[in-house]
Amino acid sequence: MTRVATIPLQRTMADAIGKSQEKLALTQVRLSTGKKASDFADLGTEAVRNLSTHSMLAKQQATSVVAKRVGTTLDLYQGHIEVVEESASTLRTLILTAIGTGQSQGLQSDIEAAFDQLRNSLNASEGGKPLFAGSQTDTLPFKPLKFSDLSGMDPADAFADDQVLAKARVDDNVDVTYGIGASQLGGKLFDAFRTLADGGAIGAALTDDQKLVLQQAAEQLANGLDDVNSVNAANGRKQAQLESLVARGEQRALVLQGVIENNEDADLGQVAIDLAQQKAVLEASYSVFSQLSNLSLVRYL
Repeated sequence: MTRVATIPLQRTMADAIGKSQEKLALTQVRLSTGKKASDFADLGTEAVRNLSTHSMLAKQQATSVVAKRVGTTLDLYQGHIEVVEESASTLRTLILTAIGTGQSQGLQSDIEAAFDQLRNSLNASEGGKPLFAGSQTDTLPFKPLKFSDLSGMDPADAFADDQVLAKARVDDNVDVTYGIGASQLGGKLFDAFRTLADGGAIGAALTDDQKLVLQQAAEQLANGLDDVNSVNAANGRKQAQLESLVARGEQRALVLQGVIENNEDADLGQVAIDLAQQKAVLEASYSVFSQLSNLSLVRYL
């Protein structure tokens, strides 16, 4: 009778052991994955909220990538603008010095070097596409190849850019229009270099006519530098706007990530405690089950 009486108890113990094994297996999964649940269905009432949060986070991360890419482009603009500004400013100083002293040895080389710098900056590219071309990315925005090409050239023949500017969504419902045309940046500087090209080659000593040409070019360079500084300031404002939006987006992403982690990530400290307890319970269950299995009337006869 004792043997028969233990059978229901053994079955009960076996069921309990099976449930303990399931709990232990689930806890081990949580420990290895760091997650509370294996899928959204296991999250229960929080599933819909977390699905929505994941969608919002993915959207935020995508716009942050766009904002950072636009920020990189604006940084490239700034670099080339500052090169143009420094080169034109230095040339103007050299021209004014030559006018004041009447000595112009090496000035022609300085002029041509400054032109080469202007051309290289206006035709700079990013990812194989000209930065200052607007939507006309199949051709270089500044056409003259040599300083001598400028003599008698019409500005319309010198520039191939347009006024079509790029637009990018850099935050939730926030679009930023950006871009700089070669003619916008270098239009008035072109006038100065064309004046210099029309004036002919400059030797070691200036003639009166050359002084007049240099004076006119110096004034045109000053006007051109005003445009360059204005363009640089506008670009700087866009950079500040992008930096603010990127910082705000990163903060929002952290909040969304926190919501997801609170609902999905397991408390590994508590998981470790649960794991130890469940192992102890299961081992005790094994011991009791083993003792019940060994019960028999033979031991009492």
